[in-house]
Parts: sequence; C-alpha cells; structure tokens
Amino acid sequence: MTKRNRYLLITFLFLIFSCFSSAQTDKLNHLIDKWHKAAADADAVTFFGFMSDDCVYIGTDASERWVKKEFYQFAKPHFDKEKAWEFDPIERNVYFSENRKFAWFEELLDTWMGVCRGSGVLKKAPEGWKICHYHLSIAVPNEKIDEYLELIKVEKLERP
Repeated sequence: MTKRNRYLLITFLFLIFSCFSSAQTDKLNHLIDKWHKAAADADAVTFFGFMSDDCVYIGTDASERWVKKEFYQFAKPHFDKEKAWEFDPIERNVYFSENRKFAWFEELLDTWMGVCRGSGVLKKAPEGWKICHYHLSIAVPNEKIDEYLELIKVEKLERP
C-alpha cells in the first residue's frame, strides 16, 4: 500500500468513526431529552422504561438514593398529578467507553429549583440504551456559598 493510499484509508476510517460517534451521541442526547420530557409530561411508563431495572437515582437531598422500584414509589404521586417535574437541558456532554457498551454524561439543567447539574451512566442492553445511574445536584454559585451554608446550618461531622 502506498503512503498516499494509507493516508486516504486512515482519513476514510477517521471520517466513518467520527460519523458513527456523532450519530451515537445524537442518539443518546435524544434519549435523555425524551427521558426528561417524559417526566414533564408525567409519562411514568416512558420515564421508568428508559431506566434499567438496577438503576440508581440520586436526588438533591442527602437522603435521596433510590433503586428504581423505590424511586417509582417516591415519584408516583408526582406523576399522578399529570406533571412531575421539568428539567430543560442547557448543555450536555456525552462520553463512551472504549467498547461502546457504556456511556456517561453530565448536563446543566434549567429546573424549578434553578440551575442544576445532572450526571448519569447508560449501558447498552439488548433492547437499547438504558439509564443505570443518575445523580441530580443543585448548582450553588461560588459567591452564594456562604449564604447557602448559613441557610442549611452546616455542622461538621466528627471523625475518629
């Protein structure tokens, strides 16, 4: 193979991989957007259908760590009101494992609580991508941290 042909092959493979990677990122962005929309529309079937059976959801309160079944019980009254919560993505970054069987993302969200951060892990299952971990946190601006600490009256944990 000539140097020129090798260069063309490498360029071609790079372009194919880039297109595949971009398509996969678009697919996951679309899935996560639909997951958030399902919550806004109180569509529990779709919302929980995007989650793996072993999914863990971590909310903004320190006590909020649920496996999927527990999170469903917590969220059911909200979904029954025909509008659960609305998280509108401002920006999102998606990353893939080398074997393309896992992906993770972090996102900035516009919510009823103000700006929040979300991060999650997805795994590729036979029926498609599933969210297996999600963590939501409230973003406190650095210049407001003293007010925030006063508001929640932070006490230091005693450690041995």
